[in-house]
Amino acid sequence: MALDPRLRIESLRRMLRIRRFEDAVAKAVRAGEIPGACHSSAGQEAAIVGACMALAAEDYVTGTHRSHGHPIGKGAALGPLMAELMGKAEGICGGRGGSMHLADVSVGIVGESAIVGGGIPIATGAALSAQVLGNGRVSLCFFGDGATNQGTFHESLNMAAIWRLPAVYVCENNRYAATTPLALSHAVPGVATRAQAYGIPAESVDGQDLDAVHAAVERAVARARAGEGPGLVEALTYRYDEHAVNLLIPAQYRSPEEIAAWRERDPLAIYRARLLAEGVLDAAAADAIEAEVAAEVKEALAFARAGAEPAPATVFDHLYANPVGPAPELR
Repeated sequence: MALDPRLRIESLRRMLRIRRFEDAVAKAVRAGEIPGACHSSAGQEAAIVGACMALAAEDYVTGTHRSHGHPIGKGAALGPLMAELMGKAEGICGGRGGSMHLADVSVGIVGESAIVGGGIPIATGAALSAQVLGNGRVSLCFFGDGATNQGTFHESLNMAAIWRLPAVYVCENNRYAATTPLALSHAVPGVATRAQAYGIPAESVDGQDLDAVHAAVERAVARARAGEGPGLVEALTYRYDEHAVNLLIPAQYRSPEEIAAWRERDPLAIYRARLLAEGVLDAAAADAIEAEVAAEVKEALAFARAGAEPAPATVFDHLYANPVGPAPELR
């Protein structure tokens, strides 16, 4: 079922929030405000938001090392996300997760992992818990094309198929595992065909088209929620930035012409133009949303910059057990 006009406008807003957030993160990384390297999802917004808009608020989501967009696509607040990237106590994980290990259970994000394919068994486990508890929830897992060469992908799909788990696997196929092109790492082109080995329904769709992604994921979610087992959607998309901001790439592996061609298919421009053409909103309203999102990202930066560094005494908080124990008394 197509999104109603209100949710279509919200979809555009969430895509804009991801893009402007990623732009701000890239600047903060280069300025030294965010340590290490960060993986931008700019260019992949339609795949993320299209999938998330097919979910209920209580449904589970796991993500990847390219993880900022997933909580935003599910509706997370930007301030605590930015604070987390800056390592502040006000971050959604108390400054402990950083860029690649975000979790925001308030919007169903149960975890994201720097380990390639690491979120796939977590999402499968969340689907198993939903089945056992009978709570009607669906577990959606985002992963990249590189993750489909990991054992966790095949093991998880096999288990989900055998037990008919309410899991939906969404591959953000951006054609490169870091710098390795898909053609050099996959004997069979595409990812959707791999689901056939496990009897799992799969679709491959244009990942720059939010409506196409939403429709495919919505079909998979409906089957999963009805007890018909897992589904897989391959969203053919593209990342505009390097594998990671602030990470040295040793060789030219993408041509300027390739990048330019994909930038011509910017998912934000495509969706804005579609909403204008269909009369869902006018140019003034679209510009107002742009301005509102810019202000929201500015506020998120201010919130994060004003945050506190985590107190050293809290280093063992949130662990199952303190591995050191109380300090011995001095005599």
